[in-house]
Amino acid sequence: MNTYYNPEDLKKFGSIGEFQKELADKFFSYYGSVFAEGALTAREKALIALAVSHTVQCPYCIDAYTTDTLEKGCSEAEMMEAVHVAAAIKGGATLVHGVQMMNKAKDLSM
Repeated sequence: MNTYYNPEDLKKFGSIGEFQKELADKFFSYYGSVFAEGALTAREKALIALAVSHTVQCPYCIDAYTTDTLEKGCSEAEMMEAVHVAAAIKGGATLVHGVQMMNKAKDLSM
C-alpha cells in the first residue's frame, strides 16, 4: 500500500543538507547537543522525545524514538506511560482553550 509517509524516508534524514548544508549542519550540531547527557540522562531525553513525537504526530519521530527508547532500556510500560502523559497534556491544553471560547461566547451574548 502506498502512503504519503514512507518509513524508508527516515533513513534519508541526514541528507536534508543537500539543499542547504550550512543550516542543516547547524541543526544537527544543535540536535546533538540537546540529546547529549546533561541534567537529564539520554534515556530520559529519549522518553521525552517519544512523548513529544506523539504530540506532534510525526510518524518518522515515533519510529525513531520507539527504537531509541528500546535501545536505551526503556520498557514498553514506560514508553506507553510517556505517551499517556503527552496525551493528557495535549488534551488539557485543548480543553483549557475552551475558556477562550466561553469568554468570546459570553461577550457576543451580552
